[in-house]
Amino acid sequence: MAPAELERIVALTPELLRLPSGGAWTSYDRQADVLYINFKKPSHADDSELLDNDVVVRYEQGEVVGITVMNASRRGPNGTEHEEPLPEN
Repeated sequence: MAPAELERIVALTPELLRLPSGGAWTSYDRQADVLYINFKKPSHADDSELLDNDVVVRYEQGEVVGITVMNASRRGPNGTEHEEPLPEN
């Protein structure tokens, strides 16, 4: 990983610390272009809601335990369209 990539990731620190859960676990499915973000581990969602912006909010006993972001690679800052391709891994 290049130093510039590390700096970009470290720059996310303030936002991650503001999460109500104090942390998050992520997983990205490149083939499906879906980003999974979990705020509780383990979580056992018992309900979910699809929002207009192609985000699924997952709930456990009324508490948000995660979100699923569809078309993740096409999202930019503040939900804007983003056309820069993701680097290959």
